[in-house]
Amino acid sequence: MNRNVFLIHMMRLCLLSGCLLGLGCSDASPNRSGDSSEPATLYYFTWSDYVEPASIAQFEQIHHVRVVVDTFSSNEELLAKVQTGMTGYDVVVPSDFMAGIMGRLGLLAELDGQRIPNIRHLEDALQHLPFDPEHRFAIPYLWGTVGIGYDAEVVSEAPRSWQALWDPAFAGRISMLNDQREVFGLALKALGYSLNSQSESEIRQARDMLIKQKPLVKAYTSEQFDQLLVSGEVVLAHAWGGPVARAMRERSSIRYEIPQEGGTIWTDCLAVLASSSNKSLAMDFINFLLDEQVAAQISERLLFASANRQVRDRLPSDIRHNPAVYPPEEAMTRMEWMEDVSGAMRYYDRGWTELKVQ
Repeated sequence: MNRNVFLIHMMRLCLLSGCLLGLGCSDASPNRSGDSSEPATLYYFTWSDYVEPASIAQFEQIHHVRVVVDTFSSNEELLAKVQTGMTGYDVVVPSDFMAGIMGRLGLLAELDGQRIPNIRHLEDALQHLPFDPEHRFAIPYLWGTVGIGYDAEVVSEAPRSWQALWDPAFAGRISMLNDQREVFGLALKALGYSLNSQSESEIRQARDMLIKQKPLVKAYTSEQFDQLLVSGEVVLAHAWGGPVARAMRERSSIRYEIPQEGGTIWTDCLAVLASSSNKSLAMDFINFLLDEQVAAQISERLLFASANRQVRDRLPSDIRHNPAVYPPEEAMTRMEWMEDVSGAMRYYDRGWTELKVQ
């Protein structure tokens, strides 16, 4: 090779290697360790339509972090995804009984009460609950009831019994939550049993009752029943109170009723996964969501009752006195907390599968 050609060739190789070295040193990956210019990321796994965007943005600004939100539509979906061990989530929002299950399975981190001082503002009725009496793993966040949302323009009499959801006059205009325990719970209550029944016979009776109802049901949905009510496609909806309260804002004839047999009282909880790599930041996030001002903002947006007892008085009168948000005292005596049914869960699983394949 000619010496001049050789020198030119070597110069090109040096330039190329220099460029490659420069590219290697300018790695802009946000996950690169030691890069303090990139914000930490908190992964938040919560219920569908359960986020107040302004509050998330406020936390991001205060703590100079990024919050990534992912959603689920049932407690069973939450548990299944977390049990895979590949979620990467930090803060999760299990309902009361599921928080107890996840705590016992070792899926939740023990909380540091000193990092969550707003716990002292919890409603009296939400303290020392059986699934986690000392709030070791989970703290109540939002709470409410399950009842019937209905359109009073079409349903002339308030549905005072769960049996209203079996009325053939409204065939094809009834929706049910896509939630195994809630669906079986209302059928059990309609039969006069506890929604926490562990009796195979009682659960089978509830399954048979639900199978008979299925031809009347337009949809099993936990995410769209409020819009089905607003559009008039559904006139009776097995429902969480909050979305019904939101539907009331769009259609003035929407009402909410807690049946005489009673139903579920629930609280969704804030918890940190044991697998989280951002536990301190996750607990700061929990404390932020329970702050009086932030919690009031969230309640006013989502129309669920806040676990912070100071929030109720901050809310507009139409929210404070809406039974879909804050149930009347007399209704509270008829409500049951959902509990872990342990080995009897196999009866619910089997019945749910049999219902869905019909």
